[in-house]
Amino acid sequence: MSFHRKLIVSLAAASALLAGSAQAQYVGPTAGPTAPSSVAAILKNPVDDQAVVLRGHLLRKVSKEKYTFSDGTAEIRVDIDDKVFMNRKIDAKTQVEIRGEVEKDFMESPEIDVDVLTVVP
Repeated sequence: MSFHRKLIVSLAAASALLAGSAQAQYVGPTAGPTAPSSVAAILKNPVDDQAVVLRGHLLRKVSKEKYTFSDGTAEIRVDIDDKVFMNRKIDAKTQVEIRGEVEKDFMESPEIDVDVLTVVP
């Protein structure tokens, strides 16, 4: 076997090994910081833009698209756009699940910007 042919075979084998190891790398989700599981935990340590999922009740409307939400541990203001609310009839007795992000602006109380509102049967 000539030198050039050996070199080509060696390079091809090395490429195959490198390609195989690149495909074997794990690219799925990794364990990171866990999201807070209660309003009390959010209020204790609010982290801006942190994703949250909470179940509880909308206690009252505070202003346009602003409501007070409670999960039984504490109360927090939530911002729910009309398009997210979708004209559903929800009162203080209706259990809901909210999915959104914590909004923590300087010198203001934290609130949750709700992306998804689901009525829990």
